[in-house]
Amino acid sequence: MTAITLPGRRPSAAAPRARRRRRVTILGFMSPWLIGIGLFFAYPLAATVYFSFTRYNLFTLKYVGFDNYRFFLEDTDARTAMKNTLWLVVIMVPLRVLFGLGVAQLLTKIRMGGNILRSVYYLPYLIPPVSATVAFVFVMNPGTGPLPTITRHLGFTMPDFFNDPNWAKPGLSMLGLWAVGDVMILLLAALLNVPVSLYEAAAIDGAGAWQRFRHITLPTVSPVIAFAAVTGVIETLQYFTQALVAAKVAAGQADQPGTQFAPGYPDGSTLTFPQWLYDEGFRQFNMGYACVLALVMFVVAMAFTLVLLRQFRAFAGEEAG
Repeated sequence: MTAITLPGRRPSAAAPRARRRRRVTILGFMSPWLIGIGLFFAYPLAATVYFSFTRYNLFTLKYVGFDNYRFFLEDTDARTAMKNTLWLVVIMVPLRVLFGLGVAQLLTKIRMGGNILRSVYYLPYLIPPVSATVAFVFVMNPGTGPLPTITRHLGFTMPDFFNDPNWAKPGLSMLGLWAVGDVMILLLAALLNVPVSLYEAAAIDGAGAWQRFRHITLPTVSPVIAFAAVTGVIETLQYFTQALVAAKVAAGQADQPGTQFAPGYPDGSTLTFPQWLYDEGFRQFNMGYACVLALVMFVVAMAFTLVLLRQFRAFAGEEAG
């Protein structure tokens, strides 16, 4: 078949040019994002994958294949660090979200002095991590800390946090609960935006406090809970400063700047995966192996994020249904 053209009209050549112009315009507006994602994500990720197959110490570079990955499977210190980090992810992150939700729910019910209590709960989060950790370990010190002294006068003793391997990670979790202001303020804002008319309608239908919380509050604030959980997992997988400072203070080496300190005191109980990555990369200069550890941390973070998002999406779907 031959194309039929109307008399006096010719196929326009401007349409392809308009499409190209539109595509160039779109790419122009997207160029800052494309450049940023290429320079700060795609290239570092590709370089990390490449260096993970090498033995690289900042001076010499040698291709070693999968030797670094095989060594990772046999590295007991990396296994210990992974177990400690996953313990903090599984225990501390849910506790912080639940505690922050409970505090936020409580603050929505308080009429007198609510603003003061919000400031009190949020202030510990504003303290720099190093200062906050030093102060917290001092407060919990069994010999000179004020809190153990008070409990001894009351007739019972507190565990020796940060010096007992069995209580070091619970101590770090308590530190995380103390600085729960970031989670609390997000959930408080979400709770204050829940329409009061929904609670009033549910109360008229005879719904109790738990039913209102389960079927109104949770579905409404679930996107904020999902955000707090995902960001909490990512931050905990990068948990470094608090664990290292707490170990140094408990070991009595906080006032010795410049000294080499093996992370993980006591008995490897506070050794986290980022600490071991830093130790291998910047103290032992095993950059190739450190790249393997970084890739493992990236994969674990992505897996946790996908699982959490799928679970929250399923919960939202059930409530919508």
